[in-house]
Amino acid sequence: MEISDNLLCLFSARVESEDGSYVIEVPQREIETGSVDSDETYRVALISRERAESEESTESETPTSEPQPPVEVGEIRYVEIEDIGKQGDGIARVERGYVIIVPGAEIGERVKIEITEVKSNFAVGEIIDEDF
Repeated sequence: MEISDNLLCLFSARVESEDGSYVIEVPQREIETGSVDSDETYRVALISRERAESEESTESETPTSEPQPPVEVGEIRYVEIEDIGKQGDGIARVERGYVIIVPGAEIGERVKIEITEVKSNFAVGEIIDEDF
């Protein structure tokens, strides 16, 4: 499956029926990180859970029951630093609470980063642009 370079955020949500309309709740973190603005109109794509799971299983080289990291090496992200780690590095959280360590970042900063290393439970990102 191809993913557009214009993709702002990606998350799983349940579609609810409400007063003759269908509603999808956007997680608050997507609004807070600046990925989505509450006063804008966006295009929404829905992907069947069954189809997405079957595509993932055919695309992955080794089957695993653990969720895969939501980032890849070389990926560009806009994140907000929420915490400082024991080593003094900035900590950002993205989908499913996945941690990205950002050396040189301070709490409250919003930075544009490039992912330089990905592990199963955390990633490391390098600051490209501060205070976007």
